[in-house]
Amino acid sequence: MDRAFQRTKVLTGHLLQSPPTSSFQTPSLSSNACLNYSPPELSEKYAFDINDMRKLMDGHDLEERDRLFGMITQSKVFNPRVRGGKVFVSPDYNQSMEQQREMTWKRIEYLFERGVFQGWLTGEGEEVEMRRFACFEVLGLFDHSISIKLGVHFFLWGGAIQFFGTKHHHDKWLRDTENYLIKGCFAMTELGHGSNVRGIETITTYDSNTGEFVINTPCESAQKYWIGGAANHATHTIVFSQLNINGTNQGVHALIAQIRDADGNVCPNIRIADCGHKIGLNGVDNGRIWFDNVRVPRENLLNSVADVSPDGKYLSAIKDPDQRFAAFLAPLTAGRVNIAVNAVYQSKVGLAIAIRYALTRRAFSLKPKEPEVLLLDYPSHQRRLLPLLAKTYAMSFGANYLKMLYVKRTPQSNKIIHVISSSFKATFTWSNMQILQECREACGGQGLKTENRVGHLKAEHDVQSTFEGDNNILMQQVSKALFAEYMAAQKPNKAFKGLGLEHMNKPCPVIPSRLTTTTLRCSQFQMDVLCLRERDLLNRFVAEVSQCQAKGESKEHAFIMSYQLAEDLGKAFSDRAILQTFVEAEATLAACSLKDVLGMLRSLYALNCLEDGAYLRYGYLSVENAATVRREITKICSELRPHALALVSSFGIPDAFLSPIAFNWIDANSWSSAQH
Repeated sequence: MDRAFQRTKVLTGHLLQSPPTSSFQTPSLSSNACLNYSPPELSEKYAFDINDMRKLMDGHDLEERDRLFGMITQSKVFNPRVRGGKVFVSPDYNQSMEQQREMTWKRIEYLFERGVFQGWLTGEGEEVEMRRFACFEVLGLFDHSISIKLGVHFFLWGGAIQFFGTKHHHDKWLRDTENYLIKGCFAMTELGHGSNVRGIETITTYDSNTGEFVINTPCESAQKYWIGGAANHATHTIVFSQLNINGTNQGVHALIAQIRDADGNVCPNIRIADCGHKIGLNGVDNGRIWFDNVRVPRENLLNSVADVSPDGKYLSAIKDPDQRFAAFLAPLTAGRVNIAVNAVYQSKVGLAIAIRYALTRRAFSLKPKEPEVLLLDYPSHQRRLLPLLAKTYAMSFGANYLKMLYVKRTPQSNKIIHVISSSFKATFTWSNMQILQECREACGGQGLKTENRVGHLKAEHDVQSTFEGDNNILMQQVSKALFAEYMAAQKPNKAFKGLGLEHMNKPCPVIPSRLTTTTLRCSQFQMDVLCLRERDLLNRFVAEVSQCQAKGESKEHAFIMSYQLAEDLGKAFSDRAILQTFVEAEATLAACSLKDVLGMLRSLYALNCLEDGAYLRYGYLSVENAATVRREITKICSELRPHALALVSSFGIPDAFLSPIAFNWIDANSWSSAQH
């Protein structure tokens, strides 16, 4: 009871700003000076060149990015508004669903008229693809709806024609798509089948008398669902269906079908309904499509993988149905790359806002009559945000690696791209949700306001965890791929090669019994300890699956029963692969202050990975070493604190794309501001 009384007195002193008293008495109230906003730039110094850091982070097309940033901030179509003496741009989420969709389309028209999309489908080479990635990243910073609407049109519809089509498809469709004479969508998902694409129920048959394919929705669960662009704007779609030729199901194939005429009228034998209001992405017109024996010309089959002759013979150079099916999923890789990269940029927005706010917002004083303490000067606040900042830097280097892997793709690298893109898409989008949630909470009540962006970004990007591959299923695919690599390496004269698994050919790393600061901050130790986890979990996963099979279970059933190890292994693979890209990016720099700060970020990212439960669960770390890791994380957070502003400024995100609480939040909430 005495302790509770004493704590009450201390708290009373804090709240009333009164000195401690020897005997309990009612202290007198005194007025406090009003709070003033002080820009963090006045007190925070930059120890490195933030432009150099931005070049390293963005990696490419900085001029194109800045041109597009300027184009957006200078137009009223992007909803500029003044708050606290600064201009901010973001969609008006108070608009109705119909209004948001209309504004998304107007913004696309504005960008099209200014040549932003020139060469996106008709251009060739790595430079074109990297410029397109850069534009997507900028547009995603403004609004998720516009990036998804463009992604469906260019990457899914356009990408399917590029990948699945042949020259006559390219000549007929790509330029008109780039010029928006055609508005495309991508009808793969159905009400009854999402991740299990092989199970879709839409059926296509061939009529050799007319030389036409006939597409049919045989039941309600076969309706195409969540089709971006279908509800309002799309004129054509790629239809994925079971191709039935002469009574034999040849599996999933893709065809082009027109769903609206040039005037926007729905075509005969097509039915379209709206998917309705969503928790986010209401600027995208998701729709549902039914096909009632819709006839399309034989030439509309995208035939790079398989074809049907005029007289109805099925032709394919790929005889294995599994390999044929894998070839049809190629466009989804581009989508996953975009989603993964976009998630990193949303994390940057959330952290830039939350950290800038924490550098100007104060709460509680340590002693009576002393100034209140900046949020980011509290070790607990540093511990909340700075490891996530380090993780976002790590993911940035991972995203740059993934983009380069994709644009330099070859037929031989397709499997690697599939595994890395699946892994990074799941890891980056899950991390984005975690980061935005922590940033929302770190901004207190201000994080709830839509205009401050952080809270609303969560709702807008929640879908990333499940579209274009449910994250849990993607991670299971990663683990299955690692299993296959392991089994291949057991053959005579075979070694691990690819996917970064070469460390499996070396002796198993040993963790010292006692960890020190020097050891914990050593990049080789960090790589070793992440490789150790991946190696051990892969061995355990293979052993568990093999034991199930030895009992007569199928391999698929064994995988299902080993899902917990599969999840741990997928995470271990991602963490190690991301750290590897960080180390490689760091190695490109000569010794300098920027490299020193990157070293701290890399150490913070790696040690944060060691706090994963697997390190204690499987005995890689002792309890004592786990405690040492935790203390070291706190130390690094303290050392990174002086660099916090420089690190978020290095993101290169213009002020207009952040929010009022990232700047003068007092003026932004003043009475005079409310009158406008």
